[in-house]
Amino acid sequence: MSPAPVSPAQSPAAPLALGAVAPAPAGPLAAGRQLLADYLELTKPKVQSLLLLTTAATMYVAGDPAVATVALTCLGGYLSAGGAGAINHYFDRDIDAQMARTASRPVPSGRVAPGAALAFGVLLGAAAFAELALAVNLLAAGLALAGFVGYVGVYTVWLKRRTPQNIVIGGAAGAVPPLVGWAATTGHLSGTALYLFAIVFFWTPPHFWALSLLMRGEYERVGVPMLPVVRGERETRRQILLYSILLYAVSQLPFCAGGFGAIYLGASLLLGLTFIAGAWRLVRRADRRAALSLYLFSLAYLALLFLAMVADAHLS
Repeated sequence: MSPAPVSPAQSPAAPLALGAVAPAPAGPLAAGRQLLADYLELTKPKVQSLLLLTTAATMYVAGDPAVATVALTCLGGYLSAGGAGAINHYFDRDIDAQMARTASRPVPSGRVAPGAALAFGVLLGAAAFAELALAVNLLAAGLALAGFVGYVGVYTVWLKRRTPQNIVIGGAAGAVPPLVGWAATTGHLSGTALYLFAIVFFWTPPHFWALSLLMRGEYERVGVPMLPVVRGERETRRQILLYSILLYAVSQLPFCAGGFGAIYLGASLLLGLTFIAGAWRLVRRADRRAALSLYLFSLAYLALLFLAMVADAHLS
């Protein structure tokens, strides 16, 4: 599993120089709380909620798993995605220090040493594989590990700073949670599981490109070749619209294949057409408000679509 981008935040205070150590909070209790908060932040907990929702929802689509199985699978998923997030903090510490949205993160601010963040991430990744392999099944563990390696090795290390297609190719890592959830429930994969993977895969580019429109200046300043920087905002908006249409088409495949019924069909039509309308509005208006609106809706889109799958599986 892998983390996903989060919404823009208020600009934090300027970071310390790389390698500097931030002043510790007064008192051992306050220092301990700050340390725990910093290590929790390394796991990108705000991002995790959507990953865990798609995992748990898929499990209830695939069958009727025990609550303990769902909890153990989500724990492994959190450890895996959190470990990938911590290693991402390590590799991106130089550019994070230069961007207002990320400058106050634990590593660039100096509150957590880079080596400690890297070791923490590796430890979480190993713990995730062991926990899933022992408490769930080996297939779920292997898939989670594939997502971990994909996010760290393919997206963060290889693609992010080299190509504007980074989020398209690397986005496959973020689409792994439905596969993990399906494997955890059934012990195997199926066509429906692959359709759910494809939905998240095609959802990722328009979701992240809407965010990148809001952060174009920062990406350009640090030399990260996100699509708006390399191809321009107009082309990015066009690509968002095209991928929104592709996402709509892909989201109909599970119904066409007989995996879902009327509840899912109605939700996928409504949500998909609303997504396309938001993308079209972004093309026409070409402003930050439209980009932010589409980005926020994309979060709700994925959550509501997977909840509709659960409703369809248990109510139809």
